[in-house]
Amino acid sequence: MKLIFSVLLSVCGLICAEAQPLKQLFNTKNLDGWTVVGTEKWYVENGELVCASGPDKGYGYLATQESFKNFDLRLEFKQEADGNSGVFFHSSFEGTRVTGWQAEVAPAGHSTGGIYESYKRGWLIKPTGGKDTKYLKADDWNTMRILVKNNKVTTWLNGHKMITLKDDMIGSRTGQLALQIHDGGGIKVRWRNMFVKVLK
Repeated sequence: MKLIFSVLLSVCGLICAEAQPLKQLFNTKNLDGWTVVGTEKWYVENGELVCASGPDKGYGYLATQESFKNFDLRLEFKQEADGNSGVFFHSSFEGTRVTGWQAEVAPAGHSTGGIYESYKRGWLIKPTGGKDTKYLKADDWNTMRILVKNNKVTTWLNGHKMITLKDDMIGSRTGQLALQIHDGGGIKVRWRNMFVKVLK
């Protein structure tokens, strides 16, 4: 009985150590906790975070002031216009030049949920079997989950697994989370319900 009790305590300790509280990234009121990178538009409307192309039609980012290594990120997005955007992780910035990895957010057929490394190796993995078209809801809210644990990344779109990737370069880094506006103009995306759980 003592052995069973000891094992149960050990298991409980492991579970409790992993079960960190959820952190709300967007407070629905303002951009506190975030840094605007570039000249594109980021603002709050009706409790939602909106990104939209500005007159420069360049790349733009909204980056967390906090860095994250291992995490479980949940958020919702709605593409009102072109929708070419993304969620960066393990990121750092020099002007609007970003170092890091992007979980793609894009119109149907353009690899939403895939992982892209900017200015280096490019696409590391894309969803297969047309999943990015099948599961993306146009003109409606979509849920995305990004799980990063050491060198392993998994993404889900509306509850459907999109990719699993193992990459040692990702595992060696930490950095900011960031939302992106792609260059070219004509882009508008809404975001809400952004929560992250820090993992050990």
